[in-house]
Amino acid sequence: MFEGIEFLNKEVFWLFLLLPLAIVWYIFKQNKQNAELKMSSIKGFKVTNSWLPKLRHLLFGLRLLALGLLITALARPRTVDVSSRTKTTKGIDIVMAIDVSASMLAKDLKPNRLEALKEVAADFIKERPNDRIGLVEYAGESFTRTPITSDKGIVIRSLNDIKYNNIIEGGTAIGMGLATSVNRLKDSKAKSKVIILLTDGVNNSGFIDPKIASEMAVEFGIKTYTIGLGSNGMALSPIGILPNGSFQYGRVQVEIDEALLEEIATVTGGKYFRATDNQKLEEIYKEINKLEKTDVEEFKFYNYEEKYRPLLLLAGMLLLLEILLRSTLFKSFI
Repeated sequence: MFEGIEFLNKEVFWLFLLLPLAIVWYIFKQNKQNAELKMSSIKGFKVTNSWLPKLRHLLFGLRLLALGLLITALARPRTVDVSSRTKTTKGIDIVMAIDVSASMLAKDLKPNRLEALKEVAADFIKERPNDRIGLVEYAGESFTRTPITSDKGIVIRSLNDIKYNNIIEGGTAIGMGLATSVNRLKDSKAKSKVIILLTDGVNNSGFIDPKIASEMAVEFGIKTYTIGLGSNGMALSPIGILPNGSFQYGRVQVEIDEALLEEIATVTGGKYFRATDNQKLEEIYKEINKLEKTDVEEFKFYNYEEKYRPLLLLAGMLLLLEILLRSTLFKSFI
C-alpha cells in the first residue's frame, strides 16, 4: 500500500504503542461492566437476537482502526517524484592526433597497432559525453579528419574509418601533427584544451619542428598528453610491398623518440606514457580519462504529493459509522 511513499514525521508511529494499551483497557472495562448471574435454568426466558450483543465489539474495532488511520495521517505520507537535469559547467575540448604511418600496422599489438588504438580510443570517446572531441591524422604530413564536435557518433564513425593509405606522404611528422591539433584548439573557449598525441616512431618528416609546435601549444594554453606506442625490442612490421599489393612483414627494431615525447608533455603541462601492449594502451587512456575531469552540475527537482487527506477522510467515516451504530443498532447493549 505504501510502496513509493515516504513519511515526513516518522516519529509519530510511536503512537501505535497506544493501541495495545487501549485493547487491554477495553477488555478490563468489559470484565467490570458484565455482571455474572447464575441460574439453574433459562427455559422460561425467550432469547432473541443472540448474535447482536456479540457484534458490539465491532464498535471498538472501528474506533481502533480510525485511530490507526489518524496516526498514519499525522506521519504525513507523501509520494516524491524526482526529476533531474545535468548541465556541463566547464567542458573540455580534446583533439586526438593519431599517427597513421605504415609502421602503425606492426603486429606487436593485436591485431595491429592502429586497430588496437582505434578500439581503445572509441571507448575513451564514449566515456566523454560532455566534451567536444576532434581527430587529426598525420604521417609525413597532417590534416584534420574531424573538427572538434560534441556529436560522438560522428567522431567514432570517423575514427573507425581511419586506415593506412599511401596517399599521405610517408614518414612521421610529429611537429606537423601537433601543430595541426593546436590550430584546431587555439580559438576554443573551453575551460580546458587537451591534445592526446600518439606515435610509434621518431620525428623524421614535416617542416614544423616539434619544439616549435610545443611552444605554440603553451601559448594557447593547450595541455598535451603524449603516447609512445610499440613493444620493447623487435616488432613484426611492414618492410615492403609484394607484387599483389599486400605488405611484406619482417622483424624491425622499435624506435620511439621518448625524450622528445616526454619533453612535449612536460613543457605543455601534460604527461608522457609508453604503451607496449593492448592492456597498457587501455590503461593509459583510462588514466587520461581520470586526469581530465569535466565539471557537470546536476539540478534535481522534487514534486511532493500529500497522501494524508484520504486517510483523514476514511478515519472520519469510520468514527461516524461507529457513532451511528452506537446510537441505533447497538443502543440496547451499551
